[in-house]
Amino acid sequence: MSKPTFVYVTYIRTTPEKLWAALTDPVTVEKFWLGVRVESDFRTGSPWMLKFTDGRTADTGEILEAVPAKRLVIHWRNEFKPELKAAGFTRCTMEIELADYYPDFGGRAVKLTITHEAETAQGAPMIEAVSGGWPKVIANLKSLLETGDIAFSGKVSA
Repeated sequence: MSKPTFVYVTYIRTTPEKLWAALTDPVTVEKFWLGVRVESDFRTGSPWMLKFTDGRTADTGEILEAVPAKRLVIHWRNEFKPELKAAGFTRCTMEIELADYYPDFGGRAVKLTITHEAETAQGAPMIEAVSGGWPKVIANLKSLLETGDIAFSGKVSA
């Protein structure tokens, strides 16, 4: 049986450096990730955590790979929903590529590919959950970087 996987690709009018900064800055993450705050120094081997605004832990993990403005890989587990925590760890890979070969974008766009995969078939519930969340989170990220405002407001509820 194959490992459950979710893949999402979008193009954002920004630079690889600005996209990396948005993905790794706690204040910016809280703006586009529906009120969830990130804690990490984003170095390979470092802990990674998402926290709700009330301080409770949403997700935990470890930075498996961090190449600024190019690639971020996180070993990731949900901590607040028992059925998702039981699904175990997943691996989330964020790849950033300059999309200057698309003339319509004028060389000012980047391609962001998110691949979120379970380590085993038992991880399917977590992949199902992130498949509903990533599109909203990335829509907010794209909107924030392109317009200065987010597309979806509100907070993630536990």
